[in-house]
Amino acid sequence: MVRRLLLIFSLLMPAAAHAEKETVVLLHGLGLGGWAMARLGHALTRDGYRVVNLTYPSRSVPLETLARDWLPAQLRAHRVHAAPRLHFVTHSMGGILIRTWLDQQLRAGTALPANLGRTVMIAPPNAGSAVAEKLRNFPPFRWFTGVNGRRLGTAPVSLPNTLGPWPTVAGELGIVAGDRSLNPFFSAWLAGPNDGKVTVASTHLTGETAHRVLHHSHTWLQWRADTARIVSTFLRSAQFK
Repeated sequence: MVRRLLLIFSLLMPAAAHAEKETVVLLHGLGLGGWAMARLGHALTRDGYRVVNLTYPSRSVPLETLARDWLPAQLRAHRVHAAPRLHFVTHSMGGILIRTWLDQQLRAGTALPANLGRTVMIAPPNAGSAVAEKLRNFPPFRWFTGVNGRRLGTAPVSLPNTLGPWPTVAGELGIVAGDRSLNPFFSAWLAGPNDGKVTVASTHLTGETAHRVLHHSHTWLQWRADTARIVSTFLRSAQFK
């Protein structure tokens, strides 16, 4: 009997510990995996958050399907609704995944998680990317980015431009943009300061709470220590200062 009680107690302890911590769900960008958010995840864990670093099939499954089926299933599996607060931190296309999920939930009249907190998007193509627009019919680009890359362009019918502003019921939104490029060829297609794939201007989204520009490139922005610091600051205070 004592052994059985100890076993039950040990099984309940992780759930209880998780329920006491605010949870941050991390969503990587196109063609990447959870490894791309690992350093940021370690920093947020150190700051006292429970981190759920997800990997999703970003090249092979349409964003709408990921938002409708995959993401809700992951949130249930990781029991994020039991946390005091639920936050999201995304990189690049991960931000469009969250916007698609919110758009679907609200259009269907489905209640958002009661504990939904704040969201930070890192280098999101909220108004699309001119790079994706230029390369959308280029076979190597279509092969490498799969079903979703060609849909992240700047045309009015591109997915990011059909999702509308950030909904007020989704909590505060912070956006981190980069203004350093490692690809001068791509930057020639991008008007104004950019990170090599997305312009600073296109990261903005109506309804955002705060916006910050750091001197890093698109690929490495989520790896940087100063990015991790301001992300953690925003999750605590809804500001980057």
